[in-house]
Amino acid sequence: MTTRIELKNIKLYAYHGVAEQERSVGNLFVVDILLTVPLEKAMQSDKLDDTINYAIVYDIVKLEMNIPSNLLEHVAGRIINSLKQHFSQLSAIELKVSKLNPPIEGDVYSASVIVQQIY
Repeated sequence: MTTRIELKNIKLYAYHGVAEQERSVGNLFVVDILLTVPLEKAMQSDKLDDTINYAIVYDIVKLEMNIPSNLLEHVAGRIINSLKQHFSQLSAIELKVSKLNPPIEGDVYSASVIVQQIY
């Protein structure tokens, strides 16, 4: 059985980007996470200790998003590393970090980095 926990459309204002203006003015970012984890025990026990507490997942994402970075890749790597350190039972993480209205010419809704880590 494959079991996953998903947090979708986590909206956070942050200060990531190569340009100085991006790091000083900031922008709206959206984070999506799909965590693969054995949940059979939680399915039987109905106890929070037997699953991934998604409030803690949110707190980890928020903490890492609050640290300015030049690249979305760097932010994504930090989030993945922090999640795995906190939840050793994870067998895979898929993470998407999107910058809304990126500072490029043209009508572009978002620029995203998608990372999948399998343990």
